[in-house]
Amino acid sequence: MQFNTLINFRQQVYESFRRAPDALFEVADALLTDPAARTFAELSLSPRFTRRWPSLYAALKDGQIERPDLRRTLAQFVPAPSAGQWLLLGLDGTAVARPESPTAADRTYLYAHNLPHSTKPVTVGWQFSSLVVLPEPTSSWTYVLDTERIASTTNAALVGATQLQAVVPLLPAPACLVADRHYGSATFIKHTAEIACAKLLRIPRNRVFYRPAPAHSGKRGAPKKDGTPFRCRDARSHGKPTCTWEGADEQGHKIEVAAWTPLHVKSCRAVTFTVIRVTRHGATGKKRDPRVSWFIWISAALLPLAQVWPTYRRRYGHEHGLRFDKQDLLWMEPRVRTPEQFQRWTDLVGIVRDELVLARPEVEALRQPWDSRTRAATPRQVRRTMSRIVGRLGTPVPPPRPRGKSPGRARGTKFRRAPHYPVVYKGAP
Repeated sequence: MQFNTLINFRQQVYESFRRAPDALFEVADALLTDPAARTFAELSLSPRFTRRWPSLYAALKDGQIERPDLRRTLAQFVPAPSAGQWLLLGLDGTAVARPESPTAADRTYLYAHNLPHSTKPVTVGWQFSSLVVLPEPTSSWTYVLDTERIASTTNAALVGATQLQAVVPLLPAPACLVADRHYGSATFIKHTAEIACAKLLRIPRNRVFYRPAPAHSGKRGAPKKDGTPFRCRDARSHGKPTCTWEGADEQGHKIEVAAWTPLHVKSCRAVTFTVIRVTRHGATGKKRDPRVSWFIWISAALLPLAQVWPTYRRRYGHEHGLRFDKQDLLWMEPRVRTPEQFQRWTDLVGIVRDELVLARPEVEALRQPWDSRTRAATPRQVRRTMSRIVGRLGTPVPPPRPRGKSPGRARGTKFRRAPHYPVVYKGAP
């Protein structure tokens, strides 16, 4: 039964907590079973949190999670894809804004979305890279495999490549990665070349690629290392496509797909790939809905051109999942001082999300009177029933032992002002 799967999942998660395991696990259970909590401190009022409220922040401060063990557990219980289908992965970075937290270390300047045109789209905070399994059909039911902070000394492409290297060998089925154009860089291509994972990566329209080098002419001098250039913006450099496809999207609008292969980038000539152009005649042509989109496909087998756009569209479920984490699972709420503490909280949020995914087939969602009865259940509706389910599952956490009253601070104790850290400016790569 699925309940046995949930019990095993919870036990293995608990075993990956090395320090303060009881407090960490009860914080996760409080978050899982208390949808009424609107702040981090209110989680201490949950019946599943049997400790006193200071243990909330103490768990994030003193706790320790063995992240390799946690990765193995999350990969072991990943929902299996349909027969003959990829395990479709999504990779994206998201910002955690902390503009008024000078005591938080290693903050960087981040791009801020959806601001008025008269406002600078810049904020200050931390950035996290999230690797998830994308659901079918597109929804907020993403399954978290790993979420790691992007430190000021690295970038999203390197962190994402590290996550793939650690997680893909643990997966039970062949995987395919779908990612936005931030990951279509030469850096990401080079660092993920040896990973057994197909990749469909969106790229900006100003990219330049190269065809294979021509045969040596026999003349003096070094032979050419690259062939003629392929400029996405310049149709004259495209030549005849390797293959094409025409059809219609879900709304009946015409869609055209053309592919050119093999191509490469100069900094990683050993990796060849297919460049794909998707033209959607029903698009508005705006920045968020372009008429022409470019992709690269990295795999030994060519993806059927009719599946390029539907496969990429499933990436939007990643954004729906992140919105649920921020609005319902209080991901942005705790005001912790160090990025390591926020990393522990992020791992707990991912664990809670995965428990909801595993419990979904076995529980009846609790719908409000205004919720639709014909649509599929949402994570929010399933979470409303988890308090009853967790009571049946039990907990590996032993009851807390009273420790009496604290003696308090020693007389004459002096406290230093918390150190302040400057914002780290990351220059161009």
